[in-house]
Amino acid sequence: MPRRGGRARSLADVPVSAADVARVTELLGRPPQAEFDVVVRLEDGEPAVIRNAPLLGDGTPMPTRFWLVAPRLVRSVSRLEADGGVRAATEDVDPDELAAAHVAYARERDAALPAGWSGPQPFGGVGGTRQGVKCLHAHYAWFLAGGPDPVGRWVDERIDGGGAEGRA
Repeated sequence: MPRRGGRARSLADVPVSAADVARVTELLGRPPQAEFDVVVRLEDGEPAVIRNAPLLGDGTPMPTRFWLVAPRLVRSVSRLEADGGVRAATEDVDPDELAAAHVAYARERDAALPAGWSGPQPFGGVGGTRQGVKCLHAHYAWFLAGGPDPVGRWVDERIDGGGAEGRA
């Protein structure tokens, strides 16, 4: 379970409100492309992580299932990426554990497809990646949402002094 230190909490069972849609639109700088749930909120109730539907309204696969939207967390992860975080995470994280995380992510996403779906299939694991590390934000979002992501855990240990507790 991710360390949230009371600053971020999982609220997957709370319905998305019109205010959530408006706030996520503001945070993204555009309307969301897919239906979504807010699965992690900051202590003040602000969305931190959204879980996108596996398909857009037209049936196009949505590769990024979990999306980090909390501005402070996004900035912290962006700084880590800018400092070579993707390369460092790739070197530091066990490749077998990472491969297992991609498989688990894909299974979670694919389980949410509509029954009998025969259109275009989503592919890859975290953020649509088949292997390795592409985007620390996607890994961290899934980790905060409870996913068994070793890269997300690696990020959590390195941003803003380590641990999610101080970043809300």
